[in-house]
Amino acid sequence: MREFSASPREMAASLWRNRNLVRVLVQREVIGRYRGSFMGILWSFFNPVFMLLIYTFVFSVVFKARWNAGSDSKTEFSLVLFAGLIIFNLFSECINRAPGLVTANVNYVKKVVFPLEILPWVSVGSALFHFMISLGVWLVAYTVLFGVPHPTVLLMPLIIAPLILLIMGLSWMLASLSVYLRDVAQFIGMVTTVLMFMTPIFYPVSSLPESYRHLLLFNPLTPAVEMARDILFWGKLPDLGMLTLYGAATLLLSWLGFAWFQKTRKGFADVL
Repeated sequence: MREFSASPREMAASLWRNRNLVRVLVQREVIGRYRGSFMGILWSFFNPVFMLLIYTFVFSVVFKARWNAGSDSKTEFSLVLFAGLIIFNLFSECINRAPGLVTANVNYVKKVVFPLEILPWVSVGSALFHFMISLGVWLVAYTVLFGVPHPTVLLMPLIIAPLILLIMGLSWMLASLSVYLRDVAQFIGMVTTVLMFMTPIFYPVSSLPESYRHLLLFNPLTPAVEMARDILFWGKLPDLGMLTLYGAATLLLSWLGFAWFQKTRKGFADVL
């Protein structure tokens, strides 16, 4: 039986070796999602615009919510909230799809030459496309409402890189587990819903009692949301220590997920 390398080097080498295949599959994924619709790929632009308008109306007009007690801005809350949701949506889109990556592509499993390990990269590539559209909508809204965005926006790749590592590690694990345990897909749907409310998206960390704030640190999305919000809206540099620790932890998790996938993939064909 063929052996599959689970080394950290292979994790990166596989992506580079199959980069053209990943690019083609991502393009097919993005275009295929909107095939047959009247406006086609334009929906990827109108969806975040519509959601931003809804958040602005609901939180600034209906609830009259403010992110800071001393702020009178009616749109600040919606932009701060939307900045956090952009990060969460990137995560949830990939994680919710992860359990079906292998089970929905049985034809690829039967092909010995097909690199199954790239399937999570295809999912991430598609989600990144929608992430970039949403980020563009956010930047346009910020420019219209507050002026030129902060230069710290250019640091966004530093925040997204470890988040992608986190997504990849979890996607490899979930894609493999769901082959042997089909209940994973149902369970993950509940987990992502809980994570949305346990992540400081709709509220600042400071709104929690101090005795509970440390619990948010157990949420792997908290650092990404907080740092993304800092560089986008507040114009603050990310905490270098936190970013380094977050990057190291997600790199380790990514490799563990890849290693698990490579060690368990030999049985996929038998189960499916």
